[in-house]
Amino acid sequence: MQKQKGHIGVTTENIFPIIKKYLYSDHEIFLRELISNAVDATQKLKTFGSVGEFKGELGELTIQVRFDEKKKTITIVDRGVGMTAEEIDKYINQVAFSGANEFLEKYKKDANAIIGHFGLGFYSSFMVAEKVEIITKSFREGAQAVKWTSNGDTEYTIEEAKKDDRGTEIILHIDDENKQFVDKNEINRLLKKYCRFLPVPIALGKKTEWADGKEKETGEDNVINETNPLWTRKPADMSDEDYATFYRDLYPMSDEPLFHIHLNVDYPFNLTGILYFPKIKRNVEVQKNKIQLYSNQVYVTDSVEGIVPEFLTLLHGVIDSPDIPLNVSRSYLQSDGNVKKISNYITKKVADRLEEIFKNDRKTFEEKWDDLKLFIEYGILTEEKFAERAMKFSLVKNCDGKYFTFDEYRDLIKTNQTDKDGNLIYLYSTDKEAQFSFIEAASNKGYDVLMMDGYFDTHFVNHLEQKLEKSRFVRVDSDIPEKLIAKEEQNELKLTADQRDELTTVFQSQRPEMSKAHFIVTFEALSENDSPVMITQQEFMRRMKEMSAMGGGMSFYGELPDSYNLVLNGNHPLIARITERVETSVGEKLTGIRSRITSLEGRRGELETSHKKMKDEEVPQAEKEELSDINKKIDEQKSKKSTLLKEFAANEKLVSQLIDLALLSNNMLKGEALSKFVKRSIELI
Repeated sequence: MQKQKGHIGVTTENIFPIIKKYLYSDHEIFLRELISNAVDATQKLKTFGSVGEFKGELGELTIQVRFDEKKKTITIVDRGVGMTAEEIDKYINQVAFSGANEFLEKYKKDANAIIGHFGLGFYSSFMVAEKVEIITKSFREGAQAVKWTSNGDTEYTIEEAKKDDRGTEIILHIDDENKQFVDKNEINRLLKKYCRFLPVPIALGKKTEWADGKEKETGEDNVINETNPLWTRKPADMSDEDYATFYRDLYPMSDEPLFHIHLNVDYPFNLTGILYFPKIKRNVEVQKNKIQLYSNQVYVTDSVEGIVPEFLTLLHGVIDSPDIPLNVSRSYLQSDGNVKKISNYITKKVADRLEEIFKNDRKTFEEKWDDLKLFIEYGILTEEKFAERAMKFSLVKNCDGKYFTFDEYRDLIKTNQTDKDGNLIYLYSTDKEAQFSFIEAASNKGYDVLMMDGYFDTHFVNHLEQKLEKSRFVRVDSDIPEKLIAKEEQNELKLTADQRDELTTVFQSQRPEMSKAHFIVTFEALSENDSPVMITQQEFMRRMKEMSAMGGGMSFYGELPDSYNLVLNGNHPLIARITERVETSVGEKLTGIRSRITSLEGRRGELETSHKKMKDEEVPQAEKEELSDINKKIDEQKSKKSTLLKEFAANEKLVSQLIDLALLSNNMLKGEALSKFVKRSIELI
């Protein structure tokens, strides 16, 4: 044939700039695209051989990848079907087969549509090459080898060439901007990433060995891929060790997985794969992007949010499906019916596998629950279909380390932990050590306490309260033991109103100064055997702050100070002793102040009553001035009273000791305050 020149079948010269622009962010995929084409050519030859259209010997089919750093070239060589001059014109020159203007007009704004739809994978080579050569010879008898050359514009040349063997060589002359790709380590990285499991052997040069202190090439191809990966084989032929080895190969630095699932379905879509349950750390974000998506063993992406539900992105492993629509240029998934079907299928298989393990080997399931918990709770919170199944095998663990299903636990606590309104109260702890005294107090009342110290438990508790009928979750340190579960019976508080008022000032004056913490003194009528002073934290506010800290969209609560109740047991002997000491130390002065306040408040009441029926202008000026004077005197007397009580409290070590004991029980006594407590304890002893 005569050497000829021509124009690629695109009538505008915008095609290459558009390809480069749209593919720029994923420019490294050029090698995947060219090798995938070489694999297709090789697989086609096998098919022609099996149906009798090719009668020759297949021979060695390994695809060779070569590079020359000096010449800045990368060459991909296959022994597949090759192409004739007519086929080059059809598959290379007539880009997309459609009218070019219509093609560009339709797709120039759609970065996700260009490559996958129109087979432009070969043209991704022009992202990195200033010149591309194709030397090819068809497998068909009598075919003439041809050479195609283009410099990245719409012009090309095609001419006869010398090539003894069938197949195709593609030679990329890499431009200066992308010369980093002409490097053995970089090419090896790309091959390992994108071509690791392709079904045809791919070799990057020859294997090397050390001899006489030097690294020397052997005659053996350096094959970089596994052509028959584990997920393509029958599960019945696999051992547990096979799955464990494959996992270590995929994730060499990871802990051993908990379980695995082998996916294999061919209707109504094709899907194979192996998913592993990893040991999930508390930081969920770090765990994502571990599932590798393949299409016919070609690596596509590890961002699979579009094909699996959010909670399943915590799994590790491989999914392979030719039925998932892919944008090959950017490796983004495009939504269609198959994606949703596949997503539902994977969710069902995961639920099936977990339920199977729970039913057949509950002991193992419980042993691994602490690692599975975060994953399952995440699924229940985010995927309704999974939640319907998972609530049957989801477990809760109490502070004694025993595991229960929700049905089992409800039966355990319903007799003793149902409040006066018929609500079932689930008591829980988030820190067994820090909340030990509260757990112990609840246990002494016959209550059972759950451990809810997981990453999602704050959200999970809210979710369960909506799902479980007539149920509430109450953290064990959110109130005194008697009020955690409201019953009918109540003790009588022995303190008078004046005594409560004075003790409030005494204890408020000695409360700890903590940044972003607020303490409110309250009184409860507990038994003499209960603690004299306790610190509790209101359930609602604490939950809101915890959800805010997790980014739950409640930042307002996150800015508020922590609010604690300093609860005084009004019936405890030590509180009674402090009340007595108040009377002994400052009682005489307090009596006089109380009397004056009572007298002043009486007169103020008389004036305010008489003024109720008058308009402001009708009230005599003298009475207005008298009322103002009375309020001022009442404030002065209250200030004197407060000063007296604060001076008493400052010298009454028992007050500070009781507050510090309560703080210590909550793991809130630290630093200098803890040191003072130790010294004071020695003095009191």
